[in-house]
Amino acid sequence: MNRGTGGTGDGRAARPTAHELARYEALFAARTRGMKSSAMREMMALTEQPDVISLAGGLPDTSTFAPELYAKLMAEVADSTARALQYGPTEGMAATVQCIVEVMAAEGTAIDPSEVIVTTGGQQVIDLVCKTLIDPGDVIVAEAPTYPGAVPTFSAYQAQVEQIEMDGDGMPIDALESTLDRLAAQGRRPKFIYTVPNFQNPAGVTMSLPRRRRLIEVARERELLVLEDNPYGLLRYEGEPLPTLYSLDAQAVGRGRASDLVIYLGTFSKILSPGLRLGWAVAPRPVLEKLNLGKQGADLCSSPVTQMFVAAYFEEQGSAGQAAWLQYIDRLKELYRSRRDVMLQALAEHFGERARWTTPQGGLFIWATLDRRIDTTDLLALARKSEGVAFVPGRAAYMDGRSGSSSMRLNFAGVADGDIREGVRRIGRAVREQLGLLGSLTGSPPPTGLRTKDEDREATPGEADAALADVVALPRRSEAEARRRLDR
Repeated sequence: MNRGTGGTGDGRAARPTAHELARYEALFAARTRGMKSSAMREMMALTEQPDVISLAGGLPDTSTFAPELYAKLMAEVADSTARALQYGPTEGMAATVQCIVEVMAAEGTAIDPSEVIVTTGGQQVIDLVCKTLIDPGDVIVAEAPTYPGAVPTFSAYQAQVEQIEMDGDGMPIDALESTLDRLAAQGRRPKFIYTVPNFQNPAGVTMSLPRRRRLIEVARERELLVLEDNPYGLLRYEGEPLPTLYSLDAQAVGRGRASDLVIYLGTFSKILSPGLRLGWAVAPRPVLEKLNLGKQGADLCSSPVTQMFVAAYFEEQGSAGQAAWLQYIDRLKELYRSRRDVMLQALAEHFGERARWTTPQGGLFIWATLDRRIDTTDLLALARKSEGVAFVPGRAAYMDGRSGSSSMRLNFAGVADGDIREGVRRIGRAVREQLGLLGSLTGSPPPTGLRTKDEDREATPGEADAALADVVALPRRSEAEARRRLDR
């Protein structure tokens, strides 16, 4: 067979033509028809383009990691070269598992080391859980919006995903129960509930403690597994830490350190470096055994080199005797809090009253919703081409590919202050351009609340404060309604 050798001119391979795809169509597995391109794949390519301000990727700021420390740790790994370059156990090296125990203890969660599996990033946990539990047509319940990286994985395993629209306190459990009742009436039982309870990706909201408790109660009443995706739990900038779902279930079942219904997903990507490609799952033993078998078939083991690097890092002590990794997280939290505030100010200045957005207490993301006439998928194409700026369009966080059309995910953690301000300004300009075009087509005047080009200037502190006062976050339920839920 002849192979195409074309390219896009920017270093990426050209997409196959319809004629080329037709030649192979009969060979493809049926599940490939439901596969979707990951928004993450598209957005990561933008990080290689220096002329684009990317507010899209879920990137931490790895420039904060000291090169001298990296060199020192790699030298320590080199002292055990033969071991570092050899295969490791599928479940992970013992030293790495102890690091995971330490991380989860810092979040108030005690675990049994024998119920841990080290994975190639947190993304592999989602894949392995689906590989282990999902047959075509099986049901998953997830939040709406949901992590854009989970969408193509759920699609690849041909799951039917029921999404529960969130408010300011995360997933409403009464809506979850109504969905479960409807599914039960149809003879359908979800294989698991997928949730990102802390500083949710992409919405930035956090599930309240009453809802966490009730979610565990519902899971126990109905014997349902919960996949708790918690990459950002230690990146809290304000407010009181909340217990993990895993720890709440362990308390409920009375097994001490082990949950029997929650599969916990963690990763070093956000608290250390995504380039390490190291994550982990803590799961009930029967599930863990199947995850282990699935991982054997996928990659045999995660990299011993990076596992030994993590172990060496966790042995480092700071000048005050505090572990280096905890000091590093403290620095990250201060940096990210400041950048979040910069983005909130920029949104108030350049998006105005016709938009609303969340104010996260931690994590990496803000979820912004624009004028309902704006389709952010179209807006992204315009913003990339004419403004050199990128974000994740809201549709990428919904399984139906239609919902969330006027929303976007914005990352503030991996971008310098100046680029945050300029990136938001450029998006605001693209919004005005698109609204102007829509207005000319419909004959309607441009909406108020978005600055015109003549008004595109620095806001005074008073103006910025006034605009911030109009920010609309996801709605919260009333206290009376919350009490009714707790009294059930």
